[in-house]
Amino acid sequence: MTRLTTLMTRGAAFLGSDVAIMAGAMSWISERNLVSAMSNAGGFGVIAGGAMPPELLDKEIEATKAMTARSFGVNLITMHPQLLDLIAVCAKHKVSHVVLAGGLPPAGAIEAIKAFGAKVICFAPALALAKKLIRSGVDAIVIEGMEAGGHIGPVSTSVLVQEILPEIKDQVPVFVAGGIGRGEMMASYVEQGAAGVQIGTRLVCATECIAHPAFKKAFLRGNARDAIASVQIDPRLPVIPVRALKNAGTEEFTRKQVEVAAMLDRGEVDMAAAQLEIEHFWAGALRRAVIDGDVENGSVMAGQIVGMVKTEEPVADILAALVAEAEAALA
Repeated sequence: MTRLTTLMTRGAAFLGSDVAIMAGAMSWISERNLVSAMSNAGGFGVIAGGAMPPELLDKEIEATKAMTARSFGVNLITMHPQLLDLIAVCAKHKVSHVVLAGGLPPAGAIEAIKAFGAKVICFAPALALAKKLIRSGVDAIVIEGMEAGGHIGPVSTSVLVQEILPEIKDQVPVFVAGGIGRGEMMASYVEQGAAGVQIGTRLVCATECIAHPAFKKAFLRGNARDAIASVQIDPRLPVIPVRALKNAGTEEFTRKQVEVAAMLDRGEVDMAAAQLEIEHFWAGALRRAVIDGDVENGSVMAGQIVGMVKTEEPVADILAALVAEAEAALA
């Protein structure tokens, strides 16, 4: 066993993978092809179920199971109006791990997942929330910093790790995410006691990823300064910032917030419905970029390590490079 293997033993055992490297759940990207490729390569793939209705998630899990015999997870958004129906789909397929994102899980969600024997993984953007989630019965925590792509919090990964990891690493496995582009960084986090890591941006240009060639090309020419966070226009509107490559779609989101704030003013929507309006905007904007290739008007969600994505290559090669870099650093 290498030093890296030893340090990742707990995380790999928890995930049922060879290495404790989770794939971040990216809407329209983390589907059967990328998820199965990640698990088959020895990592841990996660289906992005956030924007899916139950019947679509049902088909996606079935298709993924046909492509890999290895374990994989399903990511669900806590504010989804059909969350319990989506959990029931996971139960039907005996999914081994469910990742809950987007805030505190509603009452009964964690219990419903644990009832069919699945492990529950949640994101914790602060120490108090991490402790609350552990008391609620979650089995593992993901610490994700603002360097990540997609929905982000306000604090960097390095600060969150120092704040949260020493306090909870002995209670549950902790996975670190956000700004991980090379194996040396991965090695640093597991040396500090993380059970493993989660990566997303590095996987977008995987050969097995179905993203449009134009979407991948945007990643290959992007750099850290291009990956900017969206700005909140109205303090009443609970908009979670999103990190994406700067384009016309970024400006369109500003206009969308003004529109939704006006709907709030007129009493046409309540706060929950307003939040869903924003989420639907992102789902549509992301689909335009990922599937249709409209990288100018769509949302090209990317983490700040996008400049480290240099070429299109198989998932197995990406994981092998990260592991080799980590092992060399630890040696």
